[in-house]
Amino acid sequence: MGHKSQNDSKVNNQPDSDIQNTSYPLVSIALCVYNGEKYLGEQLDSLVNQTYPNIEIVVVDDGSKDRSREILRAYAEKYPFFRIFENTANLGYVKNFEKAIGLCAGEYIALCDQDDIWDLEKISKQVTGIGDNLLIYHDSAFMDEQGRQMTWKRKMSDIIHLYRGDDPKVFLYFNCVSGHSILFKRDLRDEFLPFNPDHFHDHWIAYVAVNLGSIEVIPETLVRYRQHTTASTDILNKRKKIRKNYHENRDIKKLRRDLKWVQQCASFKNNRDQPFLDRLRSLFEERLESFFSFEYAGIIRDNYEKLYFIPVYKKSKKVAFVYRQIWGLRAKLLWARFFARPEREEYVVSTSEDERNP
Repeated sequence: MGHKSQNDSKVNNQPDSDIQNTSYPLVSIALCVYNGEKYLGEQLDSLVNQTYPNIEIVVVDDGSKDRSREILRAYAEKYPFFRIFENTANLGYVKNFEKAIGLCAGEYIALCDQDDIWDLEKISKQVTGIGDNLLIYHDSAFMDEQGRQMTWKRKMSDIIHLYRGDDPKVFLYFNCVSGHSILFKRDLRDEFLPFNPDHFHDHWIAYVAVNLGSIEVIPETLVRYRQHTTASTDILNKRKKIRKNYHENRDIKKLRRDLKWVQQCASFKNNRDQPFLDRLRSLFEERLESFFSFEYAGIIRDNYEKLYFIPVYKKSKKVAFVYRQIWGLRAKLLWARFFARPEREEYVVSTSEDERNP
């Protein structure tokens, strides 16, 4: 096995056609790694032992300083379908996935984090189930950092509704498609790349997929999804350290972030309902210049069932969501100036997927 240095280092980066069962479509597993030595072995074991007979594992290490590269090279020596790429400069989480996806040769592409554990039939079940859909995903079981099953909310579908279909409105404010659960057809890749690093790549992939076709969901838990209290993937009881001040608080930051997301969605060239997106974007932009935004709240109310499909909340909380859309940025800034407490550190506990959504 050679080790070659160019813009990035590559180890065993050519698929071995002799060991591949070409009667099955090739599935590429895009795995991104950064300082993942603690759990990497468990994740890799669940990949190399997949029952599906024709896979390649495309690994991009984003400049790990721990033993991750040593672990990866050991697997590459043992498994010819391992392809390792070692970045000489750190790209960051989203752009590293962009690179990994671009290196995949398979007819289908699955995304993989570095610290979960896959069901050994995950790929087989997804390839069987995808049919005419562009993307298929599945439910996931939560485990803690020690690999123990969570005792409160046990799986993803306990906290969000899992969507199947082709309506992009469902993904305008929330996301139910986690990256580790995704398998998509390679043709979709050219439609969603490049990624905007300001937004989560899995949310964008799902949004593009439902504009161009449909997505399917397998209700089985095919991944044990590790929760870390300090990671962006922790969507259960996540403790976020934030700062409040007189002029800007968490809600205001989220408002600005949401606008950027809606603007990106509206700029997609193949939207199913471009007039709706243009109207939503225009009203959202006006909201950031106003004290009140009754028209914006109205469009949310009229499309409430689709826009608010994903969260598992009581009806009263959903009504409150619509009510909050009335307030423009100027009103929020005024409230923050006169009623928010002076700058201090505060811990906020969230049980919502919304914390990781754009």
